[in-house]
Amino acid sequence: MTKSNVQLQQDVLLELEYEPSVDASSIGVTAKDGIVSLGGNVRSYAEKYAAVHAAERVAGVTAVADEMKVELPSLHVRDDKDVASAVVHALQWDILVPTERVKVKVDNGWITLEGEVDFKYQQMAVENAVRNLTGVKGVTNLIQIKSSGVVPSEVKAKIDNALRRAADVHAEHIKVTVDKGKVILHGKVSSWAERREAERAAWSASGVLTVEDDLVIAA
Repeated sequence: MTKSNVQLQQDVLLELEYEPSVDASSIGVTAKDGIVSLGGNVRSYAEKYAAVHAAERVAGVTAVADEMKVELPSLHVRDDKDVASAVVHALQWDILVPTERVKVKVDNGWITLEGEVDFKYQQMAVENAVRNLTGVKGVTNLIQIKSSGVVPSEVKAKIDNALRRAADVHAEHIKVTVDKGKVILHGKVSSWAERREAERAAWSASGVLTVEDDLVIAA
């Protein structure tokens, strides 16, 4: 059963209120045809990130437009030198991060990440390591996945098998296409969580440079 715009808006509001790391009173929500827009001010980038993912968890949400702004409390304001120092230390202490291959720039509290890594999980580990630091207003992740020779048919077989093993994925509804290092996912999934799990399975295959997610969320 398809939710009305009003019902979807209400469900997202309730999920934001239920998420303990989010102050829902400062966030405005609109919904139209499955697309949810979040507006207002939040106190940190970590809260902004949590709010977006809370909205994505709600059944019926097909996309989230993030229009929230980070307004740091005075107690949490840091100059760029302090933020950069905290970022460097955070990356050095994260075992999943190949520190020597990552470059960091901080401009008015906004972190830009650059470099080249071997796997998607390393690219995301860098972002995860810095997202919750005090003084951070936003993160732009420009880290690239290293190119390597792959056999498309082997990559496709590995991803197909991974999807079949996944408890939260209906593999029979997903078609995988591989063109060199690019993976394209087609078909239908029942939730954002299933879509995210399918993406994770695709990214986990060695040699994958990009994943184009054309999956449709449908009841």
